[in-house]
Amino acid sequence: MAYEVLTAHNTSGDPGNLKLKFDAMASHDITYVGIIQTAKASGLKEFPLPYVLTNCHNSLCMVGGTINEDDHVFGLSAARKYGGIYVPAHQAVIHQFMRERFAGGGRMILGSDSHTRYGPLGTMGVGEGGPELVKQLLGKTYDIAYPEVIAVYLEGTPAWGVGPQDVALALIKAVFKAGYVKNKVLEFVGPGIANLSVDYRNGIDVMTTETTCLSSIWRTDEKVAAYLAQHGRPEDYQLLEPGEISYYDGLITMDLSKIEPMIALPFHPSNAYSIRELKANAGDILAAV
Repeated sequence: MAYEVLTAHNTSGDPGNLKLKFDAMASHDITYVGIIQTAKASGLKEFPLPYVLTNCHNSLCMVGGTINEDDHVFGLSAARKYGGIYVPAHQAVIHQFMRERFAGGGRMILGSDSHTRYGPLGTMGVGEGGPELVKQLLGKTYDIAYPEVIAVYLEGTPAWGVGPQDVALALIKAVFKAGYVKNKVLEFVGPGIANLSVDYRNGIDVMTTETTCLSSIWRTDEKVAAYLAQHGRPEDYQLLEPGEISYYDGLITMDLSKIEPMIALPFHPSNAYSIRELKANAGDILAAV
């Protein structure tokens, strides 16, 4: 699945060295000012692809407006001038907006936020620093060597009380320290996917950033089709599934029925324990933090 999506967005003609162009981009109000100003100083005339500017990260309420209303005014003026999509403060969070309005089968989205992940909907999301978004605004490409792909094989059904963050923490704990998936693509497959709602899948997926992976992609099904239809975009559904013979650079197997409620301690989500473990050994565990 990852191969199909990456190949479709590669402009280099070399499958080993990718020059990617994205279908859409997204930034929030902590990052879009610097991105747009840099692109403007470099000759920007108009946004060459859909660019969503949300105001959800630095918009705490104060009397008379928000703590950075000047940035929001800049974002609105830039969207009007260059052809962007402006989402006012307190109306939407960046990633949920992109899931509901832009993610779809076989697409790629670049965001200036590390948790840019839309894999369950069939979209490979990549979170990067501002300069990579500037390059896309100037018609340049995202240049990387073809990444390794790790299969995440899900089976079983989560127990009552186990949520997507518990599954995500179990995955992060398992792979982070060894760097097993660093800068690689996670490809979620297996019968366990069918036992999860789309929102549950999204909850796992958005945390894959903390594994240090590059991106993610999931097998899609009728639940994804229904999700997109519910949001008025049935035509954006695409069935994605591994071929009968698929090659991977590694494998992670997760039995969802064995995942327990988890807790993450400082200073990284990989410092995770089951609630059962913490209750039994709280003194020793907390002393080591």
